[in-house]
Amino acid sequence: MNQQAPRPQSALEWFHYTRRQQQQQLQHLARLGEFATLISQLVHTLQRERGASNVWLCSRGELFGPQLQHSARQVDESLAAFQQWLTEHHALMNGNAAAKLACALWFLEGLSALREEIRILRITPEQAMERFNRTVQPLMEIIPEANDTLSDPQVAQALTALYSLMQGKEWVGQERAVGAIGFTRGEFDAALRQMLVDRIDAQQHSFATFLSLTEPEQAAMFRDSAEATRDIEQMRREACTRIPATPQSAARWFDIQTQRLDALRLIETRLIDTLSAVAQRSLQHTVDDAHPGETALAAWVVQQSSVKAAPVERHLLPLVRQQARELEKLSRELTSLQETLEERKTIDKAKSLLMNHQGISEELAWQQLRKLAMNQNQRMVDIARSLLLSASLWSVTPKR
Repeated sequence: MNQQAPRPQSALEWFHYTRRQQQQQLQHLARLGEFATLISQLVHTLQRERGASNVWLCSRGELFGPQLQHSARQVDESLAAFQQWLTEHHALMNGNAAAKLACALWFLEGLSALREEIRILRITPEQAMERFNRTVQPLMEIIPEANDTLSDPQVAQALTALYSLMQGKEWVGQERAVGAIGFTRGEFDAALRQMLVDRIDAQQHSFATFLSLTEPEQAAMFRDSAEATRDIEQMRREACTRIPATPQSAARWFDIQTQRLDALRLIETRLIDTLSAVAQRSLQHTVDDAHPGETALAAWVVQQSSVKAAPVERHLLPLVRQQARELEKLSRELTSLQETLEERKTIDKAKSLLMNHQGISEELAWQQLRKLAMNQNQRMVDIARSLLLSASLWSVTPKR
């Protein structure tokens, strides 16, 4: 029978127990550093395939065919390395991380079906983008969830800086995908413009968090190579001011945003290296002082009980997870907004139909739709759809 370790009783014994727990956490994080690199690479290739898919779909298969095939191969290569690591190190996944992993793998397993729908143009760009988004988000959330008991403040700060940059990079990727839709189609409707603006706002919030936490070297690197360029700002203005776009605009937009994503990917790699280095330094410190005595305990108690010395960084992981939930909520709200705008378009078409065929005002047409909806206990948009579907059967000529 295995003998259990004696329960700590004195302050010094509890201190020793705390140090052992910290060592286990840091050793766990050190092993997960390689996994973070694999996740980063997989997410980056998925972001590329998402953007290329949107150009392909919006151009009805005329543009970005080779780019789409190349990006899909890169995803498959990254996914194979990701799955190989999981086979060898699955025991490192705790419950929360395993839940996120299960969600991510479920969407990844549906990639083949999604690609076939994209290939035969049987899916809209918006639908394809949403399915790619759902695949990427749980992948990114695996990293902080796999370290949910982390207590070292320096490591927590480095991890939060990394996660914030990854979130910002994902919003840049979504901005590229949204812009690809509008520029390839040659126009940005109200829903598409709103989606673009919301993703710009979201990435700025994530990058502000990153810059407040990261080391000066990485902050300088971001400002020099990864902020939105003048060309990006100009094309953003074109998208939001209804300037007619061309297929050449779509290619230019995709290229300059890809350059930005590649720069962010390089910073992301540096942050993973920084996180691993910080964890190794903290781990080495605990190993060097394997049997701390009363003096070390006294210093540690002073540090823990001091308000000024208690770093706020240890609370950053719960906050950044809350941020992730808020961003997910924003995505749902954007989807709802788009559906609302589409419903309004349908109602407006039905109103125009009534106005033309009955020679009535817009206000009266709206009242008729509203009355029909109330009498039949249906939503106005459902009445409008029925009206539009049956319009081809009408024999009534428009009133003059």
